[in-house]
Amino acid sequence: MRRRHLLALLPASLAVPALAQDAYPSRPIRVIMPLAAGSAVDVMVRVVADRMGDLLGQRLVIENQTGASGMIGMRAAARAPADGYTLLAVNDAVMTMLPNMSATAGYDPLRDYAPIGQVARIRWALAANVNSPFRDVAGLIAAARARPGTLDYASGGPGSPQHVAMEMFQAAAGLRMNQVGYRGATPALNGVAAGEVPVGFFGLPTPLPFVEGGRLRLLATAGPERVSTLPDVPTVAESGLPGFTFFTWGALLAPASTPAPVIARVSAALRESLSMPAIRDRLESLAYEVVGNTPDAFATTLARDHAAMGELVRSAGIRAD
Repeated sequence: MRRRHLLALLPASLAVPALAQDAYPSRPIRVIMPLAAGSAVDVMVRVVADRMGDLLGQRLVIENQTGASGMIGMRAAARAPADGYTLLAVNDAVMTMLPNMSATAGYDPLRDYAPIGQVARIRWALAANVNSPFRDVAGLIAAARARPGTLDYASGGPGSPQHVAMEMFQAAAGLRMNQVGYRGATPALNGVAAGEVPVGFFGLPTPLPFVEGGRLRLLATAGPERVSTLPDVPTVAESGLPGFTFFTWGALLAPASTPAPVIARVSAALRESLSMPAIRDRLESLAYEVVGNTPDAFATTLARDHAAMGELVRSAGIRAD
């Protein structure tokens, strides 16, 4: 009762937002996913979304808005009301790679969004169709060198992490291959599994079911050391390209100017979800490395990675336009 009397003395412009924030969230929260269903970020966010919804008291409804290598969903999230009822799930490709490679991205990753927190890091792997002649990295490199410009690889489109990973691979090995762009990582992965394209780099959680089903072969993983659950799969670095590494991360953001108390509450729900053994175990079983940092820590990582990726794509001459 005392609090009600105190609020009654405040100007309406102050009292109403305070009450609105106390009630947040009062309806389901939309999470725009600019990436394909079944992609590495899509999978990781769905693992935590239900538990976050329980903690927040409202469902998180994931809405895949794909197209233009993720730019369509990114633009939609940037234009959404900054009221806490629209969030954004991303990988670092749409935050640090694509904006550095395209003059027409249509959004600013450092100004148009408010960081909430990273969910996990994503290990990557070079995968080949099981019926392709490629059984290791050395064989792929030999074939690509023997027939420059004739070997295809799959990507989620220009500026996608599949594109960037393979450009880095080609630069390290001195190769020239052809990009076959699909509408997202999942269609690209399906293309390799179906034999439409022989090879591609993918976030490790997505090809694993195809490997287990006998449709894909992992040639190598892209981390600094072997993945503990895949001890027989070598790294790219130990397969003839010393120092080669590639990984991405997945995270949650909101439109810029979303109220700080809302950001803090969603971030706390994310971190609490990731601290639960069942959630951590599920993500780690799918080859993710759980992060769960604060908005400030994520903002620092984002700024650093954006600058570093800008230097990399400019020096390598990688373009998405």
